[in-house]
Amino acid sequence: MEQRENFKSRLGFILVSAGCAIGIGNVWKFPFITGQSGGAVFLLFYLLFLVIMGVPVLSMELAVGRGSRKTIVPGYKALEKPGHKWHIHGWFCIAGCYLLMMYYTTVSGWMLNYFIKFLKGSFDGVETDDISGVFTEMLGNPTEMTIFTVLTIVIGFVIISTGLQKGLERVTTPMMMCLFLLIVVLAVHSVLIPGSSEGLKFYLLPSLDRAAEVGWRNVIVNAMNQSFFTLSLGVAAMEIFGSYMSDKKSLLSEAATIGVLDTFVALMSGLIIFPACAAYGIEPDAGPSLIFMTLPRVFINMPGGRIWGTLFFLFMSFASFSTVTAVFENLVDTSIDNFGTSRMKAVVLNCIFMIIASMPCVLGYNVLAGHTFIGARDVLDSEDFIVSNILLPGGSIIFTLFCTWKAGWGFDNYRNEANKGAGIKVAKWLKPYLAVVLPLMVLFILINGLLPQ
Repeated sequence: MEQRENFKSRLGFILVSAGCAIGIGNVWKFPFITGQSGGAVFLLFYLLFLVIMGVPVLSMELAVGRGSRKTIVPGYKALEKPGHKWHIHGWFCIAGCYLLMMYYTTVSGWMLNYFIKFLKGSFDGVETDDISGVFTEMLGNPTEMTIFTVLTIVIGFVIISTGLQKGLERVTTPMMMCLFLLIVVLAVHSVLIPGSSEGLKFYLLPSLDRAAEVGWRNVIVNAMNQSFFTLSLGVAAMEIFGSYMSDKKSLLSEAATIGVLDTFVALMSGLIIFPACAAYGIEPDAGPSLIFMTLPRVFINMPGGRIWGTLFFLFMSFASFSTVTAVFENLVDTSIDNFGTSRMKAVVLNCIFMIIASMPCVLGYNVLAGHTFIGARDVLDSEDFIVSNILLPGGSIIFTLFCTWKAGWGFDNYRNEANKGAGIKVAKWLKPYLAVVLPLMVLFILINGLLPQ
């Protein structure tokens, strides 16, 4: 087994971990839900749940990693009591990471594809009404879809092939710096467009009327979901980075920092979307249609739109790619830890497997179009349902129980690990909340996600 690496710097850890958490949902879901659910009203609930739910669960996942200095399966084995079987959950975590990448690489490929389209000027002269057809045409072309998905996978594995410091950390640190710079530039430009003020008001000013229209229960449930899902918790995607951490900072402090960066990107995304849409009289939507149909309509009507479109999809490529490389590192390191293989062999085998495993999602919009699976969902939505509605909340419940119950690692052990280093500490009096209330809140998210919507 190869010698375990550590991050070269705390900045590297923060940016790689934040990169894993920051993803496509920060852009195509958070701003729309915020605007729809009453602007600042939703935001206050979101921040509350991020503090009382998202950050504590993240600290527990990181604690398992730092406490064991191993990936998830051997990590559980190192911390669990003799004869206990918590490590079985570790295999579900690994399966969840593979399943996540089976569709996330396809979506990341879309971002890369659109970045190149804007860079080349493919949208120059395209009529506003024809923008939707560009996306539909891309989905219907299995060759184009395959090329960009495979490109995403191969680049991701090439980056991590040289190790944590020389590969993932060295590439992700400047990439995340560029991501933050790009999002600020795009947001400032959007806010300064004449006629953007209405979009800004819609997004940020509190509106009790809109919250009541959506329903207060929905506002609160949406805030809980967003604060939880935004941090990619429950499948040990973050646990791996805990295993690389130093003991200089407390885990609640590091988890809070990751949460702040993640929220910053989500908030700034709204500052790009709503002012620009308002200025050009285009109704914002959520999901893929926002990114690939609504915003390109805005860009082609905007002075210098080709440049702004290129920068936006470069930002989106960075946001999606930071997650891809972080999870790939988890998959490779897991292979090294569990099977004693070399890094290069693990990289090659995982790369080949991911290319094959991503094909159902790639072909789901063309060759397999019309075929539905879980609850009449297509391939991508079926894979996403399993990860987002079952494995993430279910896994997070197991992490909370493992870190707080005597039958697991136990609250005292978790607390001792979490409190190493300077920063925010886990107080003793929090035990009943963390051991009972917190897992019940996540259980609510799990049950709600399984109910027909």
